[in-house]
Amino acid sequence: MTEHLATAAGEIFTPIVIAYIVLGVLLGYVVGALPGMNRVTAIAIALPFTFTMSPAAAISFLIGINKGGAAGSAVSAILLNIPGEPSSVVTTYDGYPMTQQGKAQKALKVAILASVAGDVIATIVLILLAQTIARFAVGLGPIELASILIFSITFIAAVSGASFFKALIAGFAGLLLSAPGIDMETGLPRLTFGMVQLYDGIPLLAVAIGTLALSEILVQIDEGWRGQHQYPRPPATSGAAEDSRITGPEARRIVPAILRGSFIGTGIGLLPGLGATLASFMAYTWVRGRSKTPEAFGKGAPEGVAASEAADNSTVPASLIPVFAIGVPGSLSTALLMGAFMLHGLTPGPFLFSQSGDVVYSIYFGMVLASAGLLLVGLFGQRIFSLIIQVRFTVVLPVIVFLCIIGAYMEGGGMFSVYLMFIFGLVGYFMKKLDFSFVTFVVGYVLGPMMELTLRQSLIISDSNPAVLLNRPIAIAFLLLAVISVWRFVVVGVRSMELDRPDIAPPQDPRRKGDNS
Repeated sequence: MTEHLATAAGEIFTPIVIAYIVLGVLLGYVVGALPGMNRVTAIAIALPFTFTMSPAAAISFLIGINKGGAAGSAVSAILLNIPGEPSSVVTTYDGYPMTQQGKAQKALKVAILASVAGDVIATIVLILLAQTIARFAVGLGPIELASILIFSITFIAAVSGASFFKALIAGFAGLLLSAPGIDMETGLPRLTFGMVQLYDGIPLLAVAIGTLALSEILVQIDEGWRGQHQYPRPPATSGAAEDSRITGPEARRIVPAILRGSFIGTGIGLLPGLGATLASFMAYTWVRGRSKTPEAFGKGAPEGVAASEAADNSTVPASLIPVFAIGVPGSLSTALLMGAFMLHGLTPGPFLFSQSGDVVYSIYFGMVLASAGLLLVGLFGQRIFSLIIQVRFTVVLPVIVFLCIIGAYMEGGGMFSVYLMFIFGLVGYFMKKLDFSFVTFVVGYVLGPMMELTLRQSLIISDSNPAVLLNRPIAIAFLLLAVISVWRFVVVGVRSMELDRPDIAPPQDPRRKGDNS
């Protein structure tokens, strides 16, 4: 372990790698601060630009974007009452009232401090738990791993989006999308339709950039064409010193809120598919319920902002624990990070620590540096980010489309990958319009090869006899959980189909959408 730590420190603590990490945090923060943009878009666009980096630097750079994006989404939520991501909806409840009272700078300071604190706490939990869980997972065979993957897909489908059936369809579509290529058993082309370019499978970046980044641009263009974009003015400030700094009594209320939010966010992040939105709502509800002045919430309570942001940002490192320990992503951002692992020759899962221990410890160091960079970027760049949110989309969108094209081209497939990216951009656009789950689609695509391998190995080991499961209690447990997920949420799915009917659908809060982070 000492050798791994020394090697990791020597690789991460260099000027160029530190610069990459800070740049990642800065990019994520800027994209998160722009209304309508999100960290998933930033990660998808930045992924091809990591090819020339070392694996540890590349993963740390992308994790920096993820952390910066989670924190940056609070900027537009506080200043404009426009959440950058669904998980920042709760931040608007008290953040925007503080802005209306001339306390925008105080709200931003509370948000960044809570974000960094939640991030650091969850990072420590990741470092302490990931390898322990991985040691347990090493003893699992293909049958157990197959059952865990089946449960993951069904559970994520159950908790993603408004319709269980649409989420399950999206998950199976993602699995099908991973099928083209050379068959691992026969060595023959499969579903390639005579195209040599598909022998290595459908390119990850074409799928990721198209469905996640380009589709979002198409949605923004569509809304701009219909005149739904508004270009806000900067918020007014009171000018009073106490309205821009955190006072002692406020700090005593904020610290417990941060701890409670971090606890909720870390626990929710450990479970694939639940997402940061649920964590933010639960943390806010808990802190408000324990407050001596619950009537102040919704009117500009700093502890409300602290709880929401601590929970939101603590899910980022916590959601990496299943990726490191088992190889199962639970969100769009972790699915993309898992794809980045594979692109750089790393295999997420229980053998990651034994095969690439020095890289893992390098990533740990990189995550700690990203937390420090997040604090510096957030505190010293607040006024700049207050101006960035006013940039017109007519300037931002063409730049992002250009980066999408360059990113798809850089993967190595030439214009074929670019054409695929545009196709998947249209697919993603209609998925957004029809409310199909991006989480299950991308997770299904990323887990497809592993799912196929473990299922084939399980059939060979069991000789296609399901009675073998009687000697595999862990496999039985996860398969039962998968059945319970399907049974429980089929009822919810039927109800959601009924609520889709305009004659019986109740009014809903348009801000509360599914979490795709």
